[in-house]
Amino acid sequence: MSKSFDVVVIGGGPGGYIAAIRAAQLGLATACIDEWRGADGKPALGGTCTNVGCIPSKALLQSSENFHHAAHGFADHGIQVKGIGLDLAQMLKRKDRVVRQNNDGIVYLFKKNKVAFFHGRGGFAGGSAGAWQVKVAGGAEEAITARNVIVATGSSPRPLPGAAFDGKLVLDNAGALALPEVPRRLGVIGAGVIGLEMGSVWRRLGAEVTMLEMLDAFLPAADEAVAKEAWKIFTREQGLKIQLGANIARVTPGKKAVAVEYSIKGGGEHKLECDRLIVSIGRVPHTEGLNADAAGLKLDARGFVEVDAECRTNLPGVWAIGDVVRGPMLAHKAEEEGVAVAERVAGHHGHVDFNTIPWVIYTAPEIAWVGRTEQQLKSEGVPCRSGQFPFMANGRARALGDTRGFVKFVADAQTDRILGVHIIGPMASELISEAVVAMEFGASAEDIALICHAHPSLAEAMKEAALAVAGRSLNS
Repeated sequence: MSKSFDVVVIGGGPGGYIAAIRAAQLGLATACIDEWRGADGKPALGGTCTNVGCIPSKALLQSSENFHHAAHGFADHGIQVKGIGLDLAQMLKRKDRVVRQNNDGIVYLFKKNKVAFFHGRGGFAGGSAGAWQVKVAGGAEEAITARNVIVATGSSPRPLPGAAFDGKLVLDNAGALALPEVPRRLGVIGAGVIGLEMGSVWRRLGAEVTMLEMLDAFLPAADEAVAKEAWKIFTREQGLKIQLGANIARVTPGKKAVAVEYSIKGGGEHKLECDRLIVSIGRVPHTEGLNADAAGLKLDARGFVEVDAECRTNLPGVWAIGDVVRGPMLAHKAEEEGVAVAERVAGHHGHVDFNTIPWVIYTAPEIAWVGRTEQQLKSEGVPCRSGQFPFMANGRARALGDTRGFVKFVADAQTDRILGVHIIGPMASELISEAVVAMEFGASAEDIALICHAHPSLAEAMKEAALAVAGRSLNS
């Protein structure tokens, strides 16, 4: 006899495990199915984000930044470091420990909230409204009946045609986080978020990094001023070699190296020889094993589960969230959708505002933004004003020894309502939250300008940029 639940969540990543916890908090009998295993063979809840994405990459970014500071920045603070060395094995061990702590934390939260966990791959086995049949395979074989199913199976790295991931020479995000030694020459295809973050890690640890980007523009989703500043810092200061407009013709792995043949529009044919190649050209929805056909679950032409504005699929009682549906592939977006769907299942009104979802690139300096860019607004014919404040003029940034970048506010020219905030600089990932809150409450730039910010703090740059919208910045 199959076990019966009010809600069964397929996938234990940020969207899935959060949806399961919220559903259980609302009094619904809830189960979560996830197949991930850690290096130790144990179940590893948290999906791509916790295991080979957000969490381990941030651990390595922090470790590599500490290494860089010790080698190049401490002397300015009067700290003498002699004979600095790199213990990469220890660095990776620490990364793995951080991952396991997050895995175990989710297990604890499931026990605390009485969420039943099934280890294995979840897939539809038929059923109908109010009685969907879900099979757990690959672990302990189970048959489950659910009144509601939430599909949260996430995404997978997109392979480059003709260059399959082999985990040794041609790497996806998981391989990029587990290199046993620093490559002398590292190639990266794709200069987006993952490419920049991984390229930054290995550049700081000593690799010569060359990035090949198909697009002609650098970071086109970011504000133009931010992208221009980032290009200057990453290429001139940090030594990343970034080639835009690169059309990859062929990737040829050898015994110990990889050859990448590519062309540049108007610039002829080129060849890159590298010891390791990271391919980061986007991600695709992960529906393998979901057995969508068994239930009649509709997928679109690109493989995404089709949903409406409230994450309902074409099947009654079946929902989908996160990377497997439309919208930005961001862990926090998945979390918000997970909470909203759990609340809708329980009869409440879930809320997600796609206009105020923040974006962050965890390079050094960090890049973060929320809302629309100045160029977007102008192309849409929206009259706007902008204000910018450099961290060079911020006392806390000077004390930190990191004065790169700036904060930029963009506001409606008539109402002064904040339409976008764009940051490149220290702790941008933390500073952007003030902008998200302000925009959620419909704040004006003047509202932020009138708020007292602690001194000295990096957050003062937010106040000063808001003041600059009206041309009255006090410290620049």
